[in-house]
Amino acid sequence: MSETIFPPKLRKGDTIGIISPASPMIRERLDKGIAYLRGKGFSVLLGKHVYDQHGYLAGTDEERLEDLHDMFQNPDVKAIISSRGGYGTPRLLPFLDYELIRENPKILVGYSDLTSLQLAIYSQTGLVTYSGPMAAVEMGKGMDPFTEENFWPHLLSGESYSEYPTVSDSPLTRLHPGKATGTLLGGCLSMINPIIGTPYQPDFRKSILILEDVGEEPYRLDRYLSQFRSARIFQQVAGIIFSQFVDCEPGDNPSLTIDEIIKDYTHDLNVPIVKNFLYGHVDRKFTIPIGASVELDADSLSIRLLQYENGV
Repeated sequence: MSETIFPPKLRKGDTIGIISPASPMIRERLDKGIAYLRGKGFSVLLGKHVYDQHGYLAGTDEERLEDLHDMFQNPDVKAIISSRGGYGTPRLLPFLDYELIRENPKILVGYSDLTSLQLAIYSQTGLVTYSGPMAAVEMGKGMDPFTEENFWPHLLSGESYSEYPTVSDSPLTRLHPGKATGTLLGGCLSMINPIIGTPYQPDFRKSILILEDVGEEPYRLDRYLSQFRSARIFQQVAGIIFSQFVDCEPGDNPSLTIDEIIKDYTHDLNVPIVKNFLYGHVDRKFTIPIGASVELDADSLSIRLLQYENGV
């Protein structure tokens, strides 16, 4: 694993590049997201293929890869924000120029399908990326004030973000006591599984694993967690944060609950575990730095960032 690299922070007036590395977005939403970023004082540069469509993909693999590489090698671009998720980034991983990314570290923001891309980039380069709001999703719909307040301090020069505040109407719940530090790794559960057992899987030893998902019936979440256990990932981590599982309801057939499934896979783990962290496919959420060092204290129900930039 490479040494952890934090990208340089943003300043007002910097250029933010927008790409579509997964599925096509709603153009009207992206236009509103662009207006939002410009209203925050940034210039915006669109990838050449940002509006393309190729079936359920936002352009061919070659076109989406070209936009990603162009943004990393363009010295004027200081941050890259995905238009949306959907599906498509796992197809790009074998063809990414990881040396280019390592030599030109930049802020990369996205979540959902971006999980595969972000974990692969971290595993190959050590670059910390941000799992947070996207240009044609949250920014295009209108950023929730809570999400906005807990997003920009991660990215802006002169600002820092050291501890996630308590949320009274979405409090953390302790599943197993304890306190641990480790590298924050994870994201969308169903988008971590495609890289398990591949060269793009990060080292989960002594990490703090964070998981969320959307639109997956409980039996499918069970399937994903079964792979985690069989790959001995649960036996390697220092702690686990279960976040929001949105629209993950059973169909008409008999089903276990999500809580029952989580208990089945974690009851014998002697690490701190919490659930209900406000992150994932919800409008109101925290942004998380994938690859940063964090402290999870299940006893005091707190999550604290130990690193927010190089040397800190």
